[in-house]
Amino acid sequence: MNLLKAVAAVSSMTLVSRVLGFARDAIMARIFGASVATDAFNVAFKLPNLLRRIFAEGAFSQAFVPILAEYKNKQGDEAAREFIADVSGMLTLILAIVTAIGVIAAPWVIWISAPGFAKNPDKFALTTDLLRITFPYILLISLSSLAGAVLNTWNKFSVPAFVPTLLNISFIVFALFLTPYFDPPIMAMAVAVIVGGLAQLAYQLPHLRKIGMLSRPKLNFQNAGMWRVIKQMGPAILGVSVSQISLIINTIFASFLISGSVSWMYYADRLMEFPTGLLGVALGTILLPSLSKTYANDDTAEYSRLLDWGLRLALLLAIPSAVALALIAEPLTVAMFQYDKFTAHDAAMTQQALSAYAVGLVGLILIKILAPGFYARQNIKTPVKIALFTLAVTQLFNLLLIGHLKHAGLALAISLGALTNAGLLFYQLRKQQIFTPQAGWLIFMCKLLIAVGIMAAALFGLMQWMPDWSQGNMLTRLLRLASLVLVGVAAYFATLGLLGFRPRDFSRRST
Repeated sequence: MNLLKAVAAVSSMTLVSRVLGFARDAIMARIFGASVATDAFNVAFKLPNLLRRIFAEGAFSQAFVPILAEYKNKQGDEAAREFIADVSGMLTLILAIVTAIGVIAAPWVIWISAPGFAKNPDKFALTTDLLRITFPYILLISLSSLAGAVLNTWNKFSVPAFVPTLLNISFIVFALFLTPYFDPPIMAMAVAVIVGGLAQLAYQLPHLRKIGMLSRPKLNFQNAGMWRVIKQMGPAILGVSVSQISLIINTIFASFLISGSVSWMYYADRLMEFPTGLLGVALGTILLPSLSKTYANDDTAEYSRLLDWGLRLALLLAIPSAVALALIAEPLTVAMFQYDKFTAHDAAMTQQALSAYAVGLVGLILIKILAPGFYARQNIKTPVKIALFTLAVTQLFNLLLIGHLKHAGLALAISLGALTNAGLLFYQLRKQQIFTPQAGWLIFMCKLLIAVGIMAAALFGLMQWMPDWSQGNMLTRLLRLASLVLVGVAAYFATLGLLGFRPRDFSRRST
């Protein structure tokens, strides 16, 4: 399997999802603005979404994929199929209980996660109702993520990468056509979450059948592999929860700021998810099963080479993305969101948060590359310890920055925490002799930074000639934004080409 082509395939599917996600956010911003209703929905949806990251894409995948790869490579497909059935049965039971508790305890959950909402009884009640509708999403998306983890282990990366588009399509359809049938209208978005979750799970089932891994969930408490997953999930949940707890704490801080603060951070975070999804998530998705197979085969040299390849490719794309996001924060926020109820003030506040998030983009992406270096070896304790330290550091930054920078200070604290996390992960990989850098890093970084400088100059120069970004309709603004982005991309990659970079230099194969 060509890893570069696999990354390109996942990234292309992710690109479709992100474009639809931007369309969804632009539509929601136009219909609902940055209001009490959107604050309520963003908090209500964030909670099951955070649990999804903890149980499904986070702790579960980290514990499940390396052990599944071991079953596949050493015991064969039949043992792997039984393992999947037992794990899916236990996961369903646990998440059904969690979902029931979440629905019943919704008011207390909101009181803990967004205590500032308690000052406004109507806002608090609306958020509670929205949470009760959206909470079952955690069960649906967790089973969907299990299916995706299996498909990734069988090198079927494109199918799970496409799945998020279905949620965005659900949002768009409900927002455009079904909102008038709900009272209040924001309730349509909560129902869209559940419909999207069902679609995400159903879409992957035929593909599991094709590879012979569609197993009926069952409870088998005697499966040793299942208990290994559960044992690994303990520290994994703690580690993944740290970053999610940090986000919840940021929401708590933001709930005490002026109305709109939660939404401004949300829209900025959505823009940040574009490069993190295209680069970090795609690379992490490819690397975890590939590293797990290499570790199962006890090939330490190839393991280190895979990590080196992932780091170079990540930096090649993450550094220019971070610089570009900071430079074109205003064009992005105005062109994407500043329409109707989303005012110029909302766009300016979102721009501040986006610039702050851009500081930590490289760290956020590198974490997706460095952490699998530990997870694939079934070493979860090291990244957990680092994550706990990062949580404490992030809260210190929150306290230091919120007073002067408000919501942008909260975003900057997350960025600084991400850089800290990535730096410590890299240090431990080197200290534990898991990763040995290949030759040529100094020359690689010098050429990369020269290309970034040329790109930044091109973007800055072109922006001086552009009219005010609030002028024109959405199509006009988006076309100007696209031309700006294309100039930056062309300047960067043309410079890399002149400096001797070639796509074949990053081509890599894995069994």
